[in-house]
Amino acid sequence: MAGIRAGNRWRWACAALLTVGAAAGCDGGDPAPSDPAGPATSNAASAPAGKPDLDAGEQVAQGVDVPWGLAFLPGGDALIAERETGQVLRLALGGAAPRQVHQMSGVAAGGEGGLLGLAVSPGFATDNLVYAYFTAERDNRIVRFRLDGGQPEVIFDGIAKAGFHNGGRIAFGPDGMLYVGTGDAGETDRSQDPASPNGKILRLTPDGAPAPGNPTAGSPVYSLGHRNVQGLAWDSAGRLFATEFGQNELDEVNRIEPGRNYGWPRVEGKGDTDGGRYTDPLVTWPVREASPSGIAIAGDTAYVAALRGERLWTVPLDGDRMGDPSAQLAERYGRLRTVQVAPDGALWVTTSNTDGRGDVRDGDDRILRFPAR
Repeated sequence: MAGIRAGNRWRWACAALLTVGAAAGCDGGDPAPSDPAGPATSNAASAPAGKPDLDAGEQVAQGVDVPWGLAFLPGGDALIAERETGQVLRLALGGAAPRQVHQMSGVAAGGEGGLLGLAVSPGFATDNLVYAYFTAERDNRIVRFRLDGGQPEVIFDGIAKAGFHNGGRIAFGPDGMLYVGTGDAGETDRSQDPASPNGKILRLTPDGAPAPGNPTAGSPVYSLGHRNVQGLAWDSAGRLFATEFGQNELDEVNRIEPGRNYGWPRVEGKGDTDGGRYTDPLVTWPVREASPSGIAIAGDTAYVAALRGERLWTVPLDGDRMGDPSAQLAERYGRLRTVQVAPDGALWVTTSNTDGRGDVRDGDDRILRFPAR
């Protein structure tokens, strides 16, 4: 693989504004303003049938330093990103401790920034590629690297960074494209600016170019008007859902459709859509009950990890609609950051109590597994 591609700044023609028509958009406690062959997994709900048993949780790792990204290799081993250290760990079931498999260079951890999201290439069996989103000295960026060695390659950079609102979730969708959740990095006007990658959900090719079929040709922007996106997941029909940190009032889950505007900073939660210009969220919570980071979908249920709310929200899904949320695991494990469905249908959850905002429990931070029934 080629080495780091210097100067790969975010450049694309923005000849026309995005056609918009859609509603609103902090990390909990934000300050005020050799692997088996087979396809890799994504956040799409394609795992084996079965519902995770939230009464049968087991701890599969402890003492992890601010776990953030979580992705699965084709054989079922997990990759875990440590936000502060920049390490990528590999964890297999069976009692062995996670082991370091990659040290990300150039990570500038601080505030909510650091090594954030991970995604495994859909073609991992042949290309051995892993993707990572991290905060560097000047910006947030996405790199890819071979798990069996070699220098990382920058595929997308120029996403503004700050002490908070760095976004960071990346995931391959059912279409094989790379989706990226970004934050406004503390400057709210970026979310409504189609020429900025911040406050957006981006859709990229695996090489980091704007994906074919995006709302505006040559632009990586898939949706805009977001405050801070840290959760992306697809249901079995390929519908995309995303979590959204509110500011002072309401956190959200949105059904994401191409070209839609989700309102931030004009609207927080459900509100005036300005005649359909903005799209309302499907679910909202008071920020004290949520601060939603990761989201995963298994069957007809969405699972939302809450930081400030210190619980796992389960939300029924019915097509484009979502039912009433139900709180699970409330205050049992503290702050919950990431949730993912493993290839065997189990639900994995990471805690985030060592991130400077939680009450650290003995053994934190930990990785939890809830097997499928």
